[in-house]
Amino acid sequence: MRVAVITETFLPNVNGVVTTLCRLLEHLRDHGHQALLVAPEGSVSSYAGAEIIPLRGVPLPSYPELRITPPQPGLTAQLRRFRPDLVHLAGTMALGVAGRHTARQLGVPLVGAYHTDFPAYTAHYGLGFLRTLAYRYLRWVHNSCAVTLCPSLATIADLRDHGFRRLRLWGRGVDTERFHPRHRSAAWRTAVGAQPDERVLLYVGRLAPEKRLDLLADVLPSLPNTRLVFVGDGPARSALEQRLGSNAHFTGYLRGADLSTAYASSDLFVFPSDTETFGQVIQEAMASGLPVVAARAGGAIDMVRDGITGTLFTPGSAAELRAQTLRLVRAPEQCAALGAAGRAAAERRSWGRVMDELLGHYQITLHRQSLRRRAA
Repeated sequence: MRVAVITETFLPNVNGVVTTLCRLLEHLRDHGHQALLVAPEGSVSSYAGAEIIPLRGVPLPSYPELRITPPQPGLTAQLRRFRPDLVHLAGTMALGVAGRHTARQLGVPLVGAYHTDFPAYTAHYGLGFLRTLAYRYLRWVHNSCAVTLCPSLATIADLRDHGFRRLRLWGRGVDTERFHPRHRSAAWRTAVGAQPDERVLLYVGRLAPEKRLDLLADVLPSLPNTRLVFVGDGPARSALEQRLGSNAHFTGYLRGADLSTAYASSDLFVFPSDTETFGQVIQEAMASGLPVVAARAGGAIDMVRDGITGTLFTPGSAAELRAQTLRLVRAPEQCAALGAAGRAAAERRSWGRVMDELLGHYQITLHRQSLRRRAA
């Protein structure tokens, strides 16, 4: 099988989409398939044996880390030389148009993956008036796909309510060796300023308005004997640092063993975002043995079993977030039980199993195309 993947984010960026795409390219290579990746310029030239075609992008003024990558001349010709059996569209912002057009020109099926809730983002950047337009555009792109793969049941329900068709559930895996409680480090806790009697609360992800980090800033000062650590970076970092001062520690982005250590060395994972289609960092925290406090929205509903692997609070409610967090901070034995249950749940979600499921979607799509061609 020859698979062309189009994405608007890749290495060196750190996010759930990039993690998923790296695993996909590795899985295709390991199973004898050929892959080509179209990604914004600035990345590596190849990954897991797949050539990467760079496209010029324009950084967002308020968020230079993210780039708008418009359709560009020559892309169809480059993909035609690769001769893909199908096109996997992992970026639907600006490149949705390119993916739709290229697949039609090549006469191959388009498989869409819905990673990011752009309509929900509009409210957090003062662009709420564009929400309906965002749904309309995304519906136009995804309804041209043979199938759209959604990471959570909440995403499927939302898209179905807005007229999206041919939706299927496709979750995400987690590396339970890389993320493991055995990576806990007392030295790391000291380095982030945690006192021996303090509980370390951890957030991992972009520091941006849509992540609702304002809720953590509201809650932290009233929590006794706690230390909040932010792993990540983004446009909200400066404001958070000024507001929280010495009450919080900011590490910037972490990778590899440093990220594993950060998870395992903390006591509680707090994730107030209510715009997540999945929330890969929740799974990584669970694999690391951390109980999770998350907003009852999006992918968290599928992953966090309330009262068993963590606890859920009403999205946007600082009062509920504080109450749930404080309750667990005061109950270390319950935290340990929730963390152990989360670890057990994560062990059932291997990347190999998830990627085999994706290849199954590919094969069904190609089989259906073959039947249609025979009928024609």
